[in-house]
Formats: sequence, C-alpha cells, structure tokens
Amino acid sequence: MKIFLIGMMGSGKTYWAEKLKKKLKIPAYDLDALIEMMEEKTIAEIFEEDGEEYFRKAESKMLRLFAEKKQFILSCGGGTACCNDNMKWMNKQGITLWLDEPAEVLSERLVKEKNHRPLIKNLDDAALKDFLTKKMEERKPFYNQATYRLSEKNLTESAFEKILKEHA
Repeated sequence: MKIFLIGMMGSGKTYWAEKLKKKLKIPAYDLDALIEMMEEKTIAEIFEEDGEEYFRKAESKMLRLFAEKKQFILSCGGGTACCNDNMKWMNKQGITLWLDEPAEVLSERLVKEKNHRPLIKNLDDAALKDFLTKKMEERKPFYNQATYRLSEKNLTESAFEKILKEHA
C-alpha cells in the first residue's frame, strides 16, 4: 500500500505518518526531511539560497523516487500537491489522504514553529492566520483531488482504519 498524506503545514501529516507506520508496520517517510538530506540544507536554507522554484523541482524529483517502492506512508510538504502534476502522479501511485484542519487550528500549532518554516517565518500571529486562510484557498483545487478528505470531525484513528480496510 502506498499512502500519501497531503495538506497544509501543521495539519498533522508527520504525526499521522508515525501513527500509521506503527499500526501497519510499513515504512514512513517525511518528504521535506528527505529533501534536506539530499540537498544537505534545511528547507529554509533552500528557499533562501535557491528559491521556491528550485525547491519545488527538488521536491518533485524526490517524490518520483517513490515509484519504485512497494509500500510506504509519505508525509508530503504543504505545497507538494500543487506543483508539477504531483497530485495526479500520487493518485496513480496509491491513495492520497488530505488532512484538512481549519486555519485557526493550524495557526495555533504553527505559532511556535515559525522560524523553521520559510513561508511564515516573518509573519506576526494575526498575519499568520490570514496567510493560512489565503494559502488554503489557493491549494484547495489540488487538495480536492485527494482520494480521501479527513477534516477535523473525522480526523481520527478509526477513520484511518476504515479507509485502510477498503484498500487492504
């Protein structure tokens, strides 16, 4: 089984990847962490030194390496689904799960992490929520292509179990 977790930064993709890894006993990966290893730079450094366009190309290249893997859970970056036909590619490869949390929840989670996130590091708390709301609207057409959408009401372990049973 190939599982791609998509959604906004702070939506819990890495958290759920780790939970699912233990339950399914299959490897879990974080796309951003893999890019950092490949580039030998943090995501923030890549954005600063090489720009977002370079990062998106590196991201798509790393994503495509998963074509060879038989089973995994991949926690994707917030913008992964929006570039280079990545959403179409992921849907052909496996199942995509959109973790859809409201901007208020994302904002509360991300306030403490701003320095590590290049797109939000210079925003004050009020601007952060506005940015997240706007970015969510921009990305929604891509996220809406996901096989499943799990929002705050059904973002539970039992919801994941139900989905995974359908694909077992």
